[in-house]
Amino acid sequence: MAASMFNLTTRLKNGVTLINELDSSRFPLLLSRIIGKLTIKGEKLFSEDEQAKLCSAFSVDSNNLQSILDTSVFILEQAAYHTAKPAILTQQLKNIQLLDDKAKMFVNVWTTHGKSVTEELKQRSLTPMQLDSVKWKLNLQMAESSKSNLKTPSAVVELGLKGSKESENVCLEFTHEELYSFYDQLEKIKSQLDALR
Repeated sequence: MAASMFNLTTRLKNGVTLINELDSSRFPLLLSRIIGKLTIKGEKLFSEDEQAKLCSAFSVDSNNLQSILDTSVFILEQAAYHTAKPAILTQQLKNIQLLDDKAKMFVNVWTTHGKSVTEELKQRSLTPMQLDSVKWKLNLQMAESSKSNLKTPSAVVELGLKGSKESENVCLEFTHEELYSFYDQLEKIKSQLDALR
């Protein structure tokens, strides 16, 4: 049995209830519009005028419309994240009490557009900043005259981060033990990434 794609929170349950009550003849058009804009980062799904028309067309208030939109986006994003097969998506939607006709509409839209959406989302970064460069240097702090011949080595790592509009540098200072621990964490990350290939 596949892992659950959805955690049935109160918010999701309310959204599903609202979707179940929608006019089935108009809902596929709404889903097509949503999935068409799913990969466009930072753009609103609908303008204020369009939202007002949707409220009228579906006989819902603006809060309920927003819940319907948020729930629909969430369902489609989860389908993309899990690269859901139609049969599994259907079962997962039934598990959250989505009516059969509405579940079928989600699955039809997903079957038609899912592959292209998944490919586009793979290209999108999850974070606004990406690693651009790594510089490092070693420091050796010598002991003061009042203390013994104590030497404290440390490594300073400078990470150059690049965003769509800006860049910044982050400096990290590590003792030998801290650097070794950090290295171990990077090795674990690397092995998990290798396992996904």
